[in-house]
Amino acid sequence: MKLTLDQNLSLLDALTLLSPNSSKTTLRSWLKEGRVYVDESVEKVSSKLIKKNQTITVGARPDPYIQDLRVLYEDSHLIVIDKPSGLLSVTSAFEKDNTAHALLKKHFRPRKVYVVHRLDQDTSGVMLFAFSERAYEKLKEIFAEHHIVREYIAIVEGRMEQSQGKWESYLYEDENYFVHSSLNPERGRLAITHYQVIEMSKHYSLVKFTLETGRKNQIRVQCKAAGHPVLGDLKYGSSVTPVRRLCLHAQGLGFNHPINGKPMQFKSSLPQAFKKYFKNA
Repeated sequence: MKLTLDQNLSLLDALTLLSPNSSKTTLRSWLKEGRVYVDESVEKVSSKLIKKNQTITVGARPDPYIQDLRVLYEDSHLIVIDKPSGLLSVTSAFEKDNTAHALLKKHFRPRKVYVVHRLDQDTSGVMLFAFSERAYEKLKEIFAEHHIVREYIAIVEGRMEQSQGKWESYLYEDENYFVHSSLNPERGRLAITHYQVIEMSKHYSLVKFTLETGRKNQIRVQCKAAGHPVLGDLKYGSSVTPVRRLCLHAQGLGFNHPINGKPMQFKSSLPQAFKKYFKNA
């Protein structure tokens, strides 16, 4: 539903004009759910004065799931999803249709969906896509300038000696797409990861990682270099796969909205499979 005003009205009165058969309770629920846009920006304040020639649009209620993707947030500029382990983020040489990006494009066609960042195929968790070019360009800038909080949680092999710390190394990729860690700044690009041990069991450690940079396979490679490979990561040093997946999960993503600047934070729950090894997880 869409309406361009020919006079100044409060947002609630404008919604009443747009949908005269809907109750005030229903209209306020649309506002609360973030379904009401004024000139493509979400507006939730019913008393907000909407001026002549401004356009009000009421969007559909976000689906809690788009096939295997759980929708955490959606507005006219971006969407935040919870990606399952095993699903590619974007198209690859061997898979074009069954990816997070492809599923979103199919669902929202003919609307454009822009790739802002990626998660490894076997990493689960919070992922962000843009709907508008303006939002995409701003989000790329936010990522490039590291004005974003990226938190991961992982099970690593062994008991970590230090409860918290920081890893700094230089990562480079060889011709076989294997990423290496080096202390030589001439060998690769700087990668910085902060870590904090949450809990330890007899054989494993549950660790929270916060990225200061976002290099390919960064956490996995630095865990291997530290002697504590991510559980289930056969590519980077793990010897076992007891839960039949890579035990790395993108737990949190925080940033300022690319258009209105409002702080946003999204969390994804710890996968159930991770909890079996720890009493308090």
